[in-house]
Amino acid sequence: MHNSADLQETVDELARLLGASATLEDRSFRLLAYGAQHGDIDTVRQESILRRRATGEVRDYFERYGIARAHGPVRIPADADLKVLARVCWPLRHGEVTYGYLWLLDSGSLTDEVLLRAAPLVARAAAALAQEARSRQDLGHGLRALLSADPEERAGASIEMRGPVAAIAVRESEERVAALWTLPRGVLARAGSPVALLAPAHLAAEVAQTLQNAYGTAAGLGAPRADPADAWQSWREARQALRVAEHFPRFAPVARWEDLGVHRLLARLGQSDLRELATETAALDHELAHTVEVYLDHGGHAQKTAAELGIHRQTLYYRLGKAERVLHRDLSDGDDRLTVHLGLKAARLLPVRDG
Repeated sequence: MHNSADLQETVDELARLLGASATLEDRSFRLLAYGAQHGDIDTVRQESILRRRATGEVRDYFERYGIARAHGPVRIPADADLKVLARVCWPLRHGEVTYGYLWLLDSGSLTDEVLLRAAPLVARAAAALAQEARSRQDLGHGLRALLSADPEERAGASIEMRGPVAAIAVRESEERVAALWTLPRGVLARAGSPVALLAPAHLAAEVAQTLQNAYGTAAGLGAPRADPADAWQSWREARQALRVAEHFPRFAPVARWEDLGVHRLLARLGQSDLRELATETAALDHELAHTVEVYLDHGGHAQKTAAELGIHRQTLYYRLGKAERVLHRDLSDGDDRLTVHLGLKAARLLPVRDG
């Protein structure tokens, strides 16, 4: 990892050299360092410093000027509606990859000749961010050991990370690729099936949503652990939460372990246990199974069930009666209802529904 003090020193040097307000952000527009204010300040710089990140609307405006692909400084005009002053964006590129951006408020003094003086400092900042990206990739390899259920393998993990942390599991996609190296600093990632991430607990939900959006699939978020040595438990929960997100639409696309209720127990069960539970309802056809599941999800409330299914209440009663006869169960009996409800939920988690 790079030293944040080194980046701050570089930004301070740039601000003094150019006589301009300077901020340095990573590829995801997260603030890494900023220099002293020179001249006017706009809302974008204020928000970036206070919230540590630019808004989505502002990011879209800047990206319109091709900053991610540019090989040198890009001049961005002012925009009164967005309260954006004119500025120069200098992509921090190293080895043909953009790792971040240097932002300079421009009052008109930043000529090409003036900017040329800053080239060595910009190259230094780009190299520092590139080194961090490589370090994070190396740490990603060690993440497998840290998240392993095997105590001996975990003992060999050489990753140092402050708690609390939370693990994230994201289903990979054949159609999309996510740039894991653009995630916020402090987040460790490992490609695989599923993609594994370990993040500071306060960033975990945002990271899970970001990766889920990138892949267009589903994600599971484990509960936080104060000690990173216990991150493997959060990883186990994240994978189980992902499993629930993929089979239960109400929890999709990002399922949090702490929000899953009884589904946490089902997610812990192996295939044989799930199949045993599912056998209780295997005789139902798809229509009857869905009807009974919605009915039980609504706690036996006929009016709500009929409304959700879009059927007349008499049709609902007919289907419920038929299901009772097929299953030899009484849906007014608490134990029978629990058995049927668990059986229907367990069937969702099986690779192929029995019956």
